[in-house]
Amino acid sequence: MDQRSETRAGCGSGGNQFKENARSAGATGPSVAEAVGRGKDAIGTAAAEAMGSANSDLQALRTDLNSLRDTVTKFLAQAGSEAERSAYDLTSNLAGQVSDAAGNIASRSAEMASVASGQAKTLASELESMARRNPIGAMAGAVLLGVLIGLMGRRNS
Repeated sequence: MDQRSETRAGCGSGGNQFKENARSAGATGPSVAEAVGRGKDAIGTAAAEAMGSANSDLQALRTDLNSLRDTVTKFLAQAGSEAERSAYDLTSNLAGQVSDAAGNIASRSAEMASVASGQAKTLASELESMARRNPIGAMAGAVLLGVLIGLMGRRNS
């Protein structure tokens, strides 16, 4: 029981010390209450400033995001316009090349037709001059050509 009595005695002396601290605190009580009040006010002010700062940061972030959205919209519109212009230029160039190729083909065809017509006229005039020089040979050639055409006609029917 000695230990318990010492513990109680220790508590008793500790209790007395607490009471003494409370008495001395009573003398300085208003200054502690003021300090707590000032601390509370400072925390409230800091919280209000933090909220204001957060609100201004949020507003700046919204402004930046809206600006970014506008920039992206303008970029996409410009890219679409450039793509349209490129497609139009490509189509125009292709149409020009096709037109040039068609023109070249038409002029070559006309040239070939002209050459063929000239050769046909030359052949006809050559046959005519040969028939005038040798009329019996021309008649024999015509009969032979008629017989060949007749034989070919019989085979087909």
